[in-house]
Amino acid sequence: MWQSSPPGSIYDYIRVASFSIGPDGLVDQWSRRAVELFGVSAEEARGKDPVEVFMPANLRERGHRRVREILDGKEWTGLVPFRQPGEEQPHGIAEMYVMPSETENGERTALCIVVDVRALRRIETDLAASQAIFGQSPFGFLLFGTDLTVKRTNRRFATVFGGTTDDHRGRTAYDYLPHAEAERLTAALRTVLETGEAVTDLEIVGAAPGTRDRRHWSINLYRVHSGSGRPVGVAGLGIDVTRRYNAAREAASARRNLALLNEAGARIGTTLDLQATARELLDVAVPGFCDFAAVDLYQGLLTGDEAPPGRWGSSTDVGYGGAGSAEVRRVAVASAVPDTPVRLGRQRHPGAPAPDVPPSRDGQAAETTTAAPGQVAKGRDGADPAATGREGGVQGAAAPDRTDNAVAPFAGDACGDPEPIKVGSVHRFPFNSPCAGALRTGRVHTVPGPDGSIVQSTLVVPMVAHDTVVGLAQFSRAMGSEPFGTRDRALAVELAARAAVCIDNARLYRREHERALILQRSLLPPGDPEAAGLDIACRYLPGTVGSEVGGDWFDVIELPGHRTALVIGDVMGRGLRAAVAMGELRTAVRTLAQLDLEPAEVLSHLDETARGLGAPAGAQQSARAHKARGPELAEVYLATCVYAVYDPVTRRCTFANAGHLPPVLVEPGAPARLLDVPPGMPLGVGGEPFEEVTVELPEGALLALYTDGLVESRDHPLDEGLNAFRSALTGPDRPLEDVCDHVLTTLDTGHGEDDIALLMARIQGLPSEAVGDWRLPREPRSVGRARELARAQLTAWELEPLVDTVELLVSELVTNALRYGEGEIRLRLLRERTLVCEVWDAGLVQPRRRRAKDTDEGGRGLQLVGLLSAAWGSRRTPRGKTVWFELALPDGEGSPEPTVDQLLSMF
Repeated sequence: MWQSSPPGSIYDYIRVASFSIGPDGLVDQWSRRAVELFGVSAEEARGKDPVEVFMPANLRERGHRRVREILDGKEWTGLVPFRQPGEEQPHGIAEMYVMPSETENGERTALCIVVDVRALRRIETDLAASQAIFGQSPFGFLLFGTDLTVKRTNRRFATVFGGTTDDHRGRTAYDYLPHAEAERLTAALRTVLETGEAVTDLEIVGAAPGTRDRRHWSINLYRVHSGSGRPVGVAGLGIDVTRRYNAAREAASARRNLALLNEAGARIGTTLDLQATARELLDVAVPGFCDFAAVDLYQGLLTGDEAPPGRWGSSTDVGYGGAGSAEVRRVAVASAVPDTPVRLGRQRHPGAPAPDVPPSRDGQAAETTTAAPGQVAKGRDGADPAATGREGGVQGAAAPDRTDNAVAPFAGDACGDPEPIKVGSVHRFPFNSPCAGALRTGRVHTVPGPDGSIVQSTLVVPMVAHDTVVGLAQFSRAMGSEPFGTRDRALAVELAARAAVCIDNARLYRREHERALILQRSLLPPGDPEAAGLDIACRYLPGTVGSEVGGDWFDVIELPGHRTALVIGDVMGRGLRAAVAMGELRTAVRTLAQLDLEPAEVLSHLDETARGLGAPAGAQQSARAHKARGPELAEVYLATCVYAVYDPVTRRCTFANAGHLPPVLVEPGAPARLLDVPPGMPLGVGGEPFEEVTVELPEGALLALYTDGLVESRDHPLDEGLNAFRSALTGPDRPLEDVCDHVLTTLDTGHGEDDIALLMARIQGLPSEAVGDWRLPREPRSVGRARELARAQLTAWELEPLVDTVELLVSELVTNALRYGEGEIRLRLLRERTLVCEVWDAGLVQPRRRRAKDTDEGGRGLQLVGLLSAAWGSRRTPRGKTVWFELALPDGEGSPEPTVDQLLSMF
């Protein structure tokens, strides 16, 4: 059967040509391939002597002799140099086969077949090189035919997949790879064959015959053509990149872990709240690290106990008689599978044998338990179950689902709780459970998921801060996710440790914050203070938990003569230091107020006290020592303060200001205004005197003292806050408590940034009928006159039960004023919540109480005053002094009658 040679056959490569020589020794026929080989057309070659035309001159004699022998019927084979027509030098060497023949007439002719020796040598070289590259290549090499079956393989491929190279002929990709991967490779082969576009670095995953190890190959495919350009198949070069893939995966895992740790550092611990910190831990872990997570903290830690019960390495948790761990509270949960009840793990009975523990990636066995056979789901990459990195995971889990106020999506957990654990519930872990063990030992446990659960495994990680376990974190991955590996365990420990340190810091801060608040609140007036001639309301709002305690304070101090000192101040700075300084200044204010000094003098003494607080020798150090040592040796305690003294009889209020915001006065029917009180320098600066301003307050006026937290914030300047405060105070008359509430709800205080103190007083004044005021000449009969005036006034006030006591004590004070004082004598009785009697004179000598001797005829008057009165004292005035005593009204809780022993003690 005749069959034409297809294009691209071997003849196209070896360049075979033919021509014939006639009986005359000249070229008779000249083939087309001869034209291509010699570059001479048939018209030019016919009738020519081939020896003369194509052979060099030095070989022509031998050539003619050979031609004659051939025409005589002798065959000849040999190598003949030839030249192109017109050239003198040989062009090439031709291997010539000459076969004698005869014509129809019996004449001798010859048929010559010529092969270009250079083409043959080139083919031999290329074939040897191709065989060497193909056979000795360390990479697998395949040649697929146009029917996508294997035509040829090299030795390396046969070594990996078994058998000899001939055994693989006729096979397809489905004989080597899983169906899905074979489909990918076949589709790529078909595309390369049809389009001619090469495919590089096609990653194929499979396993060698007889093994379960999943390998990664990088396949490069390109189309193979014949000499004429016809596609004859697809060549494939396969490289085993499993090590490179594992190294890249390890590097990617390390990068993910570093990124996760960086995110944890930025997101965990942004607040000083225990539960918020636990939720921040889960925000980082789910779904970036795991699919489900839960955090339990010690109950004692949340209730404010001084020492949490979990110092690991000790037997703290053992003391529950086998009942389990200490009480813990579930504070946060997160799930990448919303509304899916799952169990984080299962509890193995203490007597049951432990399941086999497969080795991890570094050859070490897991610490406790691992997944049961058939539960470990490898990823698509076929990596070792203990390998690191977060791959796979729950599809579509974009963000964790939180159920902080409902049942957590965990029906039980890794420690064997059969019932769902609610967020906020207090419980204990079973004594032999992995969770209790983790709390006792401070070591990580790996727990497999329960049968039928979507949970693959759980890491039970104790949260350790400063060698103290503060709680427990559970991280779980679902079926289909990559199992936890060695790096994952280390990362889980690091995440839990960072959260634990933040939680412990929050615990310490909360403890110190609560102590500072207790200190601060203990130094503030309890409830709403009362004062004569004033209706008082106050508000104190400390900063939120996220801010530190401040040094704001206010006070209402009762002074002799039914006068009242109103104080408000703010220590600059934050924290316990400011609260302690505030307490010391407040105590100093109360002490100075009892001396009944003028407001400016009180602030001057406070300034000395504030400068002495920071001295190295303590609060007792004087300002002179402070200056001598220099400010660099002492802390600077600065504070602002307003001290005001209100007299209800005259309705006058004297102010002194030490760098504080000015008081606000609202007169009836008028807008609120700032009182022009010179601010002075803050306390602790020193060197500048303080000025006093006396203002007469009308009946029904409203006086407001406040700290800067009420009117100043980051959002608006101080002037805007003061204007808003004045606008809030201006309005219809309403109860004072309502005014306070209206101010706090109206102003944009930015509460939480700073403490707020507000002290408001409505002026009522002491009615004239509640005051008895007389001036007496300096003569002995004024003593009797004073008794008469006091008796008449008490009778008018219907206070007859106090007449005898008041007459006795008034006579004593007036007698002392006549004996030791100077100038005119003034007697004043004030009736408010108590009865106050005052005796004024121009003398500067203060009365001093002393114990009289048995032989003394006098000196017992002040002892009698102190014995019969509820309180007594003296104070300086601009023109002398005032001696006073105070008695409780009969319908009040009066002082008991003096006993015989008390009366005899005066003698």
